[in-house]
Amino acid sequence: MKALKASVALMFALAFAVACSPSASQLKKTLESNPDILTNVIEKHPDKVMEALQNAARNAQQTARDREMKEEETRREEEFKNPKVAEIPDNRATRGPKDAPIVLVEYSDFQCPFCSRGFRTVEEVMSKYKGKIRFVYKHLPLDFHPLAEPAAKRFEAIALQDPEKAYKFHDEVFTNQEKLKDQGEKFLDAAAKKAGADLAKMKQDMESDEVKKRIEADMAEAKKFGFSGTPGFLVAGVSLRGAYPKEEFEKIIDRVLKDKGVQ
Repeated sequence: MKALKASVALMFALAFAVACSPSASQLKKTLESNPDILTNVIEKHPDKVMEALQNAARNAQQTARDREMKEEETRREEEFKNPKVAEIPDNRATRGPKDAPIVLVEYSDFQCPFCSRGFRTVEEVMSKYKGKIRFVYKHLPLDFHPLAEPAAKRFEAIALQDPEKAYKFHDEVFTNQEKLKDQGEKFLDAAAKKAGADLAKMKQDMESDEVKKRIEADMAEAKKFGFSGTPGFLVAGVSLRGAYPKEEFEKIIDRVLKDKGVQ
């Protein structure tokens, strides 16, 4: 009842604000002096009160969504004008032509279920725009995913051997992510072996300064670009935060390709 009274009080406050704009202190004083106002309204019209509260909540949620969409549109337009540029050293493992018109960078976590969804989306996008995208997988292992960093270390250690094998490992882990949860690092080693990696060398390189620096650099870059959760993407320098559907990637890619005159 207290929570309901508080909600009704808020409704009264909104109503007064629209109708005659009394001060907040006046309204508070009135309701505190006459609490029966709220009780009588609730008892006499409980259904109407609840309906009004639900409508108010829905309206507030829609307003918040509309505001977020507008802010997102504004941010995206700014990034089309001033795209974010990720560092891609020549020795980093990538997929697709190095001179592709679109660079797609993902900041990801091998243990994150949303990143598994992002993995499938990237596959679809790469297939649709075959030859037009250069894909770079970067690391943002989250603290509450204890297997994310060991997986990231293996990916980069394998990449030192052969970038193609690193992406075979990447595909195997995301395709069978439930095995990662059930089998832990045993599954990661099996995935590395299936990808054709030299396991002894991988284990040695996993703890190397080179691998450590790559992961740390990826995490720092993700933070610089405002990515705190996973997955995060830069699509031709335009950021997408979360496991967006492929249609959102296509909107950005199609616009950039058109601007560049690429068919």
